[in-house]
Amino acid sequence: MDVVDQDALGRWDGLSSRDAGSRDSAMETIQQELMRIVEAIGHAPASQPRSPASPGPPCRVLNGILAHLLMLSKRCPFQDIRERCGWLLQTVQDLGVRSPRPLANGPSRFIPEKEILHVSKGDDRTQSIFEDAFVALGRLDNISLVMGFHPQYLEGFLRTQHYLLQMDGPLSLHYRHYIGIMAAARHQCSYLVNLHVNDFLQVGGDPKWLKGLDGAPQKLQHLGELNKILAHRPWLLTKDHIEHLLKAEEHSWSLAELIHAVVLLTHYHSLASFTFGCGITPDIHCEGGHTFRPPSLSQYCVCDIANGNGHAYHHDDLLGNEEVSGEVEVLMEKMKQLQECHEEETSQEEMVERFEREKTESMLVVTAEDEESAPSRDVSRHFEDPSYGYKDFSRRGEHVPTFRVQDYSWEDHGFSLVNRLYPDVGQMLDEKFQMAASLTYNTMASHKDVDTSMLRRAIWNYIHCMFGIRYDDYDYGEINQLLDRSFKIYIKTMVCIPEKTTKRMYESFWRQFQHSEKVHVNLLLMEARMQAELLYALRAITRYMT
Repeated sequence: MDVVDQDALGRWDGLSSRDAGSRDSAMETIQQELMRIVEAIGHAPASQPRSPASPGPPCRVLNGILAHLLMLSKRCPFQDIRERCGWLLQTVQDLGVRSPRPLANGPSRFIPEKEILHVSKGDDRTQSIFEDAFVALGRLDNISLVMGFHPQYLEGFLRTQHYLLQMDGPLSLHYRHYIGIMAAARHQCSYLVNLHVNDFLQVGGDPKWLKGLDGAPQKLQHLGELNKILAHRPWLLTKDHIEHLLKAEEHSWSLAELIHAVVLLTHYHSLASFTFGCGITPDIHCEGGHTFRPPSLSQYCVCDIANGNGHAYHHDDLLGNEEVSGEVEVLMEKMKQLQECHEEETSQEEMVERFEREKTESMLVVTAEDEESAPSRDVSRHFEDPSYGYKDFSRRGEHVPTFRVQDYSWEDHGFSLVNRLYPDVGQMLDEKFQMAASLTYNTMASHKDVDTSMLRRAIWNYIHCMFGIRYDDYDYGEINQLLDRSFKIYIKTMVCIPEKTTKRMYESFWRQFQHSEKVHVNLLLMEARMQAELLYALRAITRYMT
């Protein structure tokens, strides 16, 4: 795993400024340092390039700077920085130094780059959001670029994430990033793990903790049980788990610290789902995001082909237009019919029976666990019990117990508990949940002026149903009408075992819909999963407190 160059932590800080003069001064300093390093180590002749596989320490520093310049030349929302970094890369290349190139064409393996909003071509609102993100973090990561399809959601997401990681709160900064690492590692999400390893070191975290969870303080090790249960089987969480953390003698957690930790764990479990569900590629400057090797003779890399960037076809064409013709119209007709049926009364007993039937059927939805999924680096050292994961409980005669929202809900119970122990965060989470659930452009594929509220609610409630959460006022018979089998497979995989999500799954549902609509679906899945985990954790904390 790449470790941050401690001497370089302040190198890029000056670029995260809204003042063009400050950025220009910082770029001048970086340019002088770069040229000094190039001159000091020399460069190999073009016919005998220095091997990028085993560079010495000076070359590692140089390669790190070049990779960062490459990222800035492609991703920085400030045009002056993009242009200056591109010029610098060309300058050192003209001196005979091999420059890096991106390994992937775009932030997603599933979505062609041309369809993802480019940093240089966004509208004013999106541009402003990207600039805010860059000023706060010194980078514009691939997750933000893909979420840029929906700027009104992205704005609230980044505000909440910034508050959780960087603003005043019960937990120290390095604890926050380490908890993010622990949470992302449960789903083998090397993308998020690598981001927070770098951030952890940047805020002064102890590198020894990164050798494994057993190298971290006992207090964090005790969080491992909560982490694994929340990630895979949150319905098993009890007040005893909470008591174990709050009464661990010298390694105990305070209630406020535990709320902060729970919000971070659920945030990164669900963000891992989004990362895999959208096929997010490594950021350009990170491991796996660039290479110093020259391109092949054909000028294609395997990432081009996997990402569909080397071909003119849309992803729908892979499956044949005849097969998917009319898919949207059929779904719209079902929505219309269900709307008309709402006038008919359904008994409470029938509503409960439909929920239990849907919950049982959701356990029987088979995910394609044997399919080849995105390659992942081994991150298991950041958590305990790697064999513990989501299981199809019905196969062993077990079942997920029912959690009635009428007895414990986010709106009436969870929100106030979070806000009381971690001020303002409950409000931020509530706004983020509402934004994801209510976000609409009143379109479905090429159709306009469509009310999609019924479809959005079916998706949200299906995810909660998989977690055993029941809404008394919802008719679960609607789910089978609106969500087909391929969509259910995708939902279950992305929410329960996201590391198994494949491009084929992504392409197999809603084949006539736009990529922006599929990203919207993934936002719904992410937020519904986070709220489901939070409900179980907050209910356990409430039971402990009473």
